[in-house]
Amino acid sequence: MKLITCMRIVGSIGVIVAYFAILHINVLAGVIINFIADLISIPYFVKTKAWDVVLMLSFLLAISFSKLLT
Repeated sequence: MKLITCMRIVGSIGVIVAYFAILHINVLAGVIINFIADLISIPYFVKTKAWDVVLMLSFLLAISFSKLLT
């Protein structure tokens, strides 16, 4: 399996883990996990030219980043 595909799979699992962390553990930890999960998923969607997903993930990264700053 290619590295970029593994990154997408780990990113998808990370989004689920982050959602759980935000709800049940700690908001900051969940946001950090979500930020990393979204970030490592983007290269796969750039390679497959899924620009709508790249745009959505970029928007979600901006939201996560703004939460990390506050």
